Amino acid sequence: MPDDRSPEQRSETMRRVKSRGTSCERALGAELRKRRVPRARRKLPGSPDFIVPAPPGSRRRGVAVFVDGCFWHACPEHCRIPATNRAYWARKIARNAERDAAADRALRALGWRPIRIWEHSVRESPARCAARIQRALHACAIPAD
Repeated sequence: MPDDRSPEQRSETMRRVKSRGTSCERALGAELRKRRVPRARRKLPGSPDFIVPAPPGSRRRGVAVFVDGCFWHACPEHCRIPATNRAYWARKIARNAERDAAADRALRALGWRPIRIWEHSVRESPARCAARIQRALHACAIPAD
C-alpha cells in the first residue's frame, strides 16, 4: 500500500509514536502488580521496560524485561517492511536488532537475565507473559554456589 501522506505528515505521525508507557507495557505492568511481582527502577543497558530484582543471595541480579514492538523489532509473525523507502526501513530495523543483541549481552555480563516479549504476546495474554517473567525470576533465585 503506497504512503499517501506528505513527508511533513509522516514526520508528525512518527513523532507521536510512544516509546514508553504503551498499552502493552501498561497491561503487563498491571498483571505484574496483580501478582505482586517486585519491580525496581535502575538505569541498565538497553533501558528495559521492567526490572525485576532477584532475592538477595541469588546467582543472578534479576530479570530485565523488554516489551518489543512487532514492527520496530522485526517480529517474524507480524513485521512487514513498508513498500515505500524499503532500504531505509530494512537498515533501521536491522540496527534495532543489533542494538537489542548488544543490550542483551551487556545485561548478561552484569548478571541480569534479559527477556524479550513480543507486543502481540502481551495483547494475547498478559497473564501468560507475567508467568514467564515469574518463571525466569524463580530460575534466578537459585542460590549462588
